[in-house]
Amino acid sequence: MSAQPVAGPDPDRVLHHFDYRGPEAGAHLHESLALLRDRCPVAHSDQHGGYWIVTRHADVVAVAQDWEAFSSQLGVSIPANPNVALAIPEHIDPPLHREYKRLVNRWFTPAAVAPLAEGAQRIASELVDGFAGAGEADVMADFAVPFPGLVFFELVLGAPADEVAHVTQTAAGATDPGNPASRDCYVELNGWIRQLTDRRRAEGRREVRDVVDAVLAAEIEGRPIRDDEVQGLILLLILGGLDTTAGVIGQSVLRFCAQPEIPAQLREQPDLVPAAVEELLRLDTSFPGIGRTVRHDTELTGQPMAAGDKVYVSWAAANRDPAEFDEPEEFRIDRASNRHLAFGAGPHRCAGSNLARLNLRVAIGEIVSRLADLRLAVPADRIEYHAAFNRRPLHVPITFTAAASSDR
Repeated sequence: MSAQPVAGPDPDRVLHHFDYRGPEAGAHLHESLALLRDRCPVAHSDQHGGYWIVTRHADVVAVAQDWEAFSSQLGVSIPANPNVALAIPEHIDPPLHREYKRLVNRWFTPAAVAPLAEGAQRIASELVDGFAGAGEADVMADFAVPFPGLVFFELVLGAPADEVAHVTQTAAGATDPGNPASRDCYVELNGWIRQLTDRRRAEGRREVRDVVDAVLAAEIEGRPIRDDEVQGLILLLILGGLDTTAGVIGQSVLRFCAQPEIPAQLREQPDLVPAAVEELLRLDTSFPGIGRTVRHDTELTGQPMAAGDKVYVSWAAANRDPAEFDEPEEFRIDRASNRHLAFGAGPHRCAGSNLARLNLRVAIGEIVSRLADLRLAVPADRIEYHAAFNRRPLHVPITFTAAASSDR
């Protein structure tokens, strides 16, 4: 469950050969990004055909907001990958992007997701019930990975009860780059989406509408939505919030093991959990960055960029920029201003951020209230991470004392 420790970042390699999918983006992501941000905030790497790396908060926000110069539609993959399935609206630029975004936004407002809290709490409690008596667990396999999928498929998409567990496992397998069957899982997930939408069309509009009804009934640019657009929208809704939410939960537990005063405070003052979630999102975002393609010759803070250049926009680096955050490496639950970019920025900011926040508040609350004396069962430097556009620990083996029984 653990690997040999990875040597610390080499400054020369980081400054000239940074690989967002390499070891410096796994075990030593934040040290590597700090080197880039401090010494060369708009750096260039020769990896993957060459790409720019933007690390300062102000520059990251500027790129994210300027879709005319830094396009998603021209490609977010580094290097370019024509085989990537169309994820709507992530791979679409304004103005068309706005039509898709408006279509889903109303279903993920704070008011829209609030009624899901009771169901999410039930799911979280049932998962913890499954291992609380053992005194040990792998947080990722036993809780963090299944939790957001179970919430989404059951409570948001209204999947049939006898399909929820299997499709949750399939989606988790599709997003796991270390899974040799990930491609098969991806194909199966797409097939399940088609079955879901075919079934919902046959059933007709429900008395109480949900996001699937809204997508199926949508008009885009004055015409009925196409099947491939339905597929792309629902696929992104599913994949956008599973691995990322799991990653924050896993990294939060790692932080709790290293800083036991944090869960102790939250156990005594549960009203502080929402503020803690925001600080955990800032420090330990599992959406570390995204790619953009330069649409036309431009420059950023004096650095020329040519049309067609690839740009890696680092949310994780921006979230620890001392120009934006006092004591950026410290967990401060009383932080007065927390303009973190864990959900991105600009027109492509994550539509599901309110659902993610709800899931994280429930998950963190359940963990700190049910599991005391959290200890990591392996040395921290043996923890492996996915390294790419999503970052999450592969395994987080812990021991603990059950703090309370679940009778909710």
